[in-house]
Amino acid sequence: MGSFTKWLGAGLGFTLGGPIGAAIGFALGSFVDGFSEDDVKYEQKEYQERVSSANGTVNTNSGDFEMSLLVLASIVIKSDGKVDQRELDFVRAQFVGMYGKERANNAFKLFKGIIKKEVSSRQVCIQIREHMSHASRLQLLHFLFGIAKADGFVIPSEIEEIKKIAGYLYINQNDFDSIKAMFYDESDAAYKILEITKDATNDEVKKAYRIMAKKYHPDKLQDLGPEHINGAHEKFQSIQSAYEKIKSERGL
Repeated sequence: MGSFTKWLGAGLGFTLGGPIGAAIGFALGSFVDGFSEDDVKYEQKEYQERVSSANGTVNTNSGDFEMSLLVLASIVIKSDGKVDQRELDFVRAQFVGMYGKERANNAFKLFKGIIKKEVSSRQVCIQIREHMSHASRLQLLHFLFGIAKADGFVIPSEIEEIKKIAGYLYINQNDFDSIKAMFYDESDAAYKILEITKDATNDEVKKAYRIMAKKYHPDKLQDLGPEHINGAHEKFQSIQSAYEKIKSERGL
């Protein structure tokens, strides 16, 4: 259990408490003999001491983002009433790509326990919202759409679950539609990605691109560590591709 608990204790902060911490404790209890909720509480106490010594200015770290992803992913995957292997494979592949094989194996071991527990998406999102920046919450949403599309198609129950999560995370409708459009090849997808309509003027298109490029710039996720920058680049590339498509259509 040594390397696993070392990974857990070193990488987590606010997610050791609240409903996310409860899900982690449940998952650990399902495969770690002799594990108790007191172990999670001990790590949470250590985190609180770090927060106190830093005058409450501790940033969301890579592990907190990781745990938030796992819990929200479990909610989305179960939203259609079944657990699809392709979606599980997508989560694992994403985690291997972000964190490397050893850390991904630890995370996925935990994920298989988390997915067995019923958790409140509202309570989880409130916890995330209190500790995580808007840019990080947008990155979570981007990942969730990737999971939903991993089995080749997205059904209404998955869209509704992600939309509900977006609302709880205080992500507005325009941002939700923008990220959703990054995964669906609709006729007006490029405009939705830039959060404008087809009747926007050329100047409005240019202005929208500048705003969106700033909103989704990878630098906004520097606090989460280099492992999360690739996902940020994907969103940023979607913004650039949408702008290039509109420019090409309009002959700009």
